[in-house]
Amino acid sequence: MPRPEVLDRIKEAEADADEIIEEARREKEERISEAREEAAEIRDEAEQEADELQAERLADAREEIEQEKDEILEEGESERQALIEEAEENIEEAVEYAVDQFEEAVHAQA
Repeated sequence: MPRPEVLDRIKEAEADADEIIEEARREKEERISEAREEAAEIRDEAEQEADELQAERLADAREEIEQEKDEILEEGESERQALIEEAEENIEEAVEYAVDQFEEAVHAQA
């Protein structure tokens, strides 16, 4: 094979190699770009799921707190009613005691 022909084939092979390398570089950049986009989508989905879970847990906690508050209020109302009933039961006895004390004081002065 003549020398100029060999040089032309070498140049063609180098050009082909350069094209292959450039194509590989483009494919690599494209894959990296696609991977970054996919990672961003996954991150966005994970953040959305985390936000939804947080909102759900917050709603559950608020509901639980509301139930506890209602129970505490009911207990307080029951205790208040019991104290009122006890006080009403003791009114007559307290009035009698006050009258007795007054009468004793009056008799003591007389």
